[in-house]
Amino acid sequence: MFDKIVDVNIENEMRKSYMDYAMSVIIGRALPDVRDGLKPVHRRILYAMHELNNDYNKPYKKSARVVGDVIGKYHPHGDSAVYDSIVRMAQPFSMRHPLIDGQGNFGSVDGDSPAAMRYTEIRMDRLAHEILSDIEKETVDFGNNYDDSLIEPLVLPCKIPNLLINGSEGIAVGMATKIPPHNLKEVLDSLIAIINDPSIDFDDLLQIIPGPDFPTGAFILGRDDIIEAYKTGRGILKVRAKAIIEIDKRTGRESIIVNEIPYQVNKAKLIEKIAELVKEKKIDGISDLRDESDRDGMRIVIELKKDSVSAVVLNQLYKMTTLQTSFGIIFLAIVSGQPRILSLRQILDYFIEHRRNIVTRRCIFELRKAEERAHILSGLKKAIDNIDNIIKIIKESENSQNAKNSLILIFKFSDIQAQSILDMRLHRLTGLERDKIISEYNDLVALIDRLKIILGSEIEILNVIKEEFIELRDKYSNPRRTEIVSAGKDLTLEDFIVEEDMVVTVTHSGYIKRNAVSLYRSQKRGGKGKTGIKPKEEDFVEHLFIASTHSYILVFTDTGKVYWLKVHEIPQGGRSARGKAIVNLLQLDQNEKIMTILPVKEFAEDKFIIACTKKGIVKKTDLMSYSNPRQGGIIAMTIDSDDCLVSTRITSGNMDLLLASYCGKSIRFNEIEVRPMGRIARGVRGMSLEDGDFIIGMEAVTEDINATLVSVTERGYGKRTHINEYRKQSRGGKGIITIKTSDRNGAVVDVKLVSSDEDLMFITDKGKILRTSVHSLSIIGRNTQGVRLMVLEPSERVVAVAKLAEKDEDLINTIDLLDCDSDEEFDDDEE
Repeated sequence: MFDKIVDVNIENEMRKSYMDYAMSVIIGRALPDVRDGLKPVHRRILYAMHELNNDYNKPYKKSARVVGDVIGKYHPHGDSAVYDSIVRMAQPFSMRHPLIDGQGNFGSVDGDSPAAMRYTEIRMDRLAHEILSDIEKETVDFGNNYDDSLIEPLVLPCKIPNLLINGSEGIAVGMATKIPPHNLKEVLDSLIAIINDPSIDFDDLLQIIPGPDFPTGAFILGRDDIIEAYKTGRGILKVRAKAIIEIDKRTGRESIIVNEIPYQVNKAKLIEKIAELVKEKKIDGISDLRDESDRDGMRIVIELKKDSVSAVVLNQLYKMTTLQTSFGIIFLAIVSGQPRILSLRQILDYFIEHRRNIVTRRCIFELRKAEERAHILSGLKKAIDNIDNIIKIIKESENSQNAKNSLILIFKFSDIQAQSILDMRLHRLTGLERDKIISEYNDLVALIDRLKIILGSEIEILNVIKEEFIELRDKYSNPRRTEIVSAGKDLTLEDFIVEEDMVVTVTHSGYIKRNAVSLYRSQKRGGKGKTGIKPKEEDFVEHLFIASTHSYILVFTDTGKVYWLKVHEIPQGGRSARGKAIVNLLQLDQNEKIMTILPVKEFAEDKFIIACTKKGIVKKTDLMSYSNPRQGGIIAMTIDSDDCLVSTRITSGNMDLLLASYCGKSIRFNEIEVRPMGRIARGVRGMSLEDGDFIIGMEAVTEDINATLVSVTERGYGKRTHINEYRKQSRGGKGIITIKTSDRNGAVVDVKLVSSDEDLMFITDKGKILRTSVHSLSIIGRNTQGVRLMVLEPSERVVAVAKLAEKDEDLINTIDLLDCDSDEEFDDDEE
């Protein structure tokens, strides 16, 4: 019993078995043939319907009947696989040119399932008839079915370029195909052009067939991706829904109307996704969403809020939903039994070659049949001319065999001719019938001559193919549905926002807002100020700065991390509004505190960010190192556990830095003394501090010889001193006095480098804001206590200072210099 056991190497057996399985899937199931564009299951479905005479001009048959024939005769797989293929071939939103005419529920673009096969009815579509045309004329090879009980075609004659017009999609073992559908007229025109000029240029071919044509329409963005796919057989297209903007005449509100969606997108899931984004507030500006699609076409209505910009909302939808998708192209098909990736021209050439073989085989078949029929008719014609003698011979013969032998012997008829004469009916002897025989014979002689001419000339065969293409084009073509447009630039909210300076305020507890600079009118020095924000109890404003709506905001925290924001993303509130919690805009870590915020117009080379810590450590890093935003922020500087970040500035690489301390000291040195470092570096010492002292501000000194430094203290005092009074020193020194601190002044809050045509804004912990012009402040010596800048309540203190580059041309108040009771100057006492 063990004689039949064969020892095999398991590795070799696994390799062989896997390769057999892989090739079975590749050739027998997953990939289409380049000639008829069909996978085996689709070919078997169409052939089974042909055998059932289930043609376009015949009554419908139950889908279950066809499925039963297919799986019983040709396709030994599950019935669901066959029925799913039938359903797809009947769906007008799946096939550019459906091959099956279905009656009943065959699913929808919403992803609804089709009815069971026992409920639906089908028949071949008229176009499918062209795929099977001439199959009975020995135009294709047949092979045994799975149990050798029947034969089936190995390929269909296929007059139409089905692989391109309907596309194909399948996943095999280690490879996949994804061929988009195309317009029938364009593909046929390109085939005709190749026949007319086999050396046609690729660019000329693209003028005829510009790109795919999806059954659901929509837009294809850009031609470069199409060209790449057509040349190499691989590419990725961007497909975008067609949408228009409608304005309600009654309310004036805009609505986005989507009437075409990308190919293979589920409309119901698309609408669900939009609703989800609106619910999660990832897309603002949508007030209502509904599906008004009906039998007349698709219509998705997206109603917008009154202040929404339709173009911005639409581009957000393109970005976040399947209103814009990518369609990957892989022109992979079976060629001579092997899978190959093909270019567009190769697919067209292979189809022309297929049609050449079909037409040749058809002509050979028709020539043989014509010659056989002409041979019989020539015998009948001769018999009619000698009908009296032939009748006499037949009457005198003992049996039909003797009669046949006599006819062959006497009149030299062939066996076939003699049998045809014996089978001839008497009515063929009438004059009219004799004329028909002669006419048919003459027509057959002409046909034989024509077929011999065609078979003897390659040009004639191609002309026949071309004539068939022209006939198909005139009979079945329809207009292109998918438009090919330039890729263009996606519109963002920023494209619709006027660039203007905004006052951005951040409170100690983390509330942020923005308002137009013009909201705060200029007041005289010593005024009481205007309320710019009403902080909640025990909260106070910590940060105030000016930035363009188009600027980036780099938010630096005490731990040395940096986050990104756009100014226009910050909510705009009224003058007294508290704003929005910044934690809702940034993903800050727990207990992380914002220390400095830096507006950046754009990231550029040869720019640096200088960072300074409370303990006087400075670090210089290339600005481009911060150009890749991350939602969770990145490390900007490594900081000691007992230190924190204080200030940052953008520099040109050769500027002076001025550091100011809480106790009224300052130091100025050139940034060349600080070498550029990576983002996570610690930095070097910028200023040596005494006990109890720490850095409160840093400025990058410009080349403006008229620049002055304004120093402001907690009690609302300050002064303006010419920058030249701050001599350059070496990095790491103790510095010099910038303003005298006292009980009257309080400690230093901040220092600002300004010019005379700028305005300053002071803000207190009570939420009061004062705007005043720099030229209203007298220029006084460095080693002085300064003058009153703002009248404060006894418990009130200044917490932030900002300068404004905006020049208000419509000031109602005139800026005058007002004397205060504390304008006295003190003698210099420089260290």
